[in-house]
Amino acid sequence: MNKIKIGLIQMHVEEGKNKNLENASKFVKQIACEGCDLAVLPEMFTTPYKTSNFPLYAEVEGDKSFVSISNMAKENNIYLVGGSIPEKDQQNLVYNTSYVFDRNGRKIGKHRKVHLFDIDVEGGQSFKESDTLTAGDSVTVFDTEFGKIGLCICFDFRFPELARLMAQKGAKVIIVPAAFNMTTGPAHWDLMFRSRAIDNQVYAIGCAPSRDISSSYVSYGNSIVASPWGDILYKMDEKEGYKIIELDLDYVDKIRKELPLMSARRLDLYELNEK
Repeated sequence: MNKIKIGLIQMHVEEGKNKNLENASKFVKQIACEGCDLAVLPEMFTTPYKTSNFPLYAEVEGDKSFVSISNMAKENNIYLVGGSIPEKDQQNLVYNTSYVFDRNGRKIGKHRKVHLFDIDVEGGQSFKESDTLTAGDSVTVFDTEFGKIGLCICFDFRFPELARLMAQKGAKVIIVPAAFNMTTGPAHWDLMFRSRAIDNQVYAIGCAPSRDISSSYVSYGNSIVASPWGDILYKMDEKEGYKIIELDLDYVDKIRKELPLMSARRLDLYELNEK
């Protein structure tokens, strides 16, 4: 059977980048000692989630945070989805970027958040990532010894086309570092992960920062795993912690065979293509 143990790290995020990296490293080491194959960190785990911080915390690829996440993977012989961090390019454009490393600390995936989180809910949350961030332009799927895994970041997962493109590229698992808030989280978090899991017959995994009510942006927490059948296999609460869950990837094939959504599409009428 093709099984993978995935560890969700729902860590507290504070102002100090070094403290956040050290905290992440401790969690990765702990879950690796418990036999985890792949660890997931939350969105923007090196900085509190506010637009003014992103340019201040941003690093070019290969700088301190990149090396630190790579070393976490290598030292613990584990695949690591490095949540996301602010990344800047040679033109000083800033992106919300997730790096993926294999057991040897080699980069095997990179996703720049495609859909920027610009919302203004009356009586609720307002936020505008585009004040300081630039959008990415890629659909991201990476290879592991267990098979293909899709990756996107938070607001990206609200767009069903992106998840479908990852499934079409062979993903059986979609991992989403995400920081939903106290307006959108209670309303849409569970529903969205169950829906994307059912639509694409994949495991849908959301990994969030823990909740800090003193922060200017309060994370919903509740890191989650939904099955290809739409069941919630596990959901954390709002507190800092971690959870290791074993996923049977053969179950994806079973569900797709019994309920053949992908093969039953009417490609003579419609088709979704990546540009």
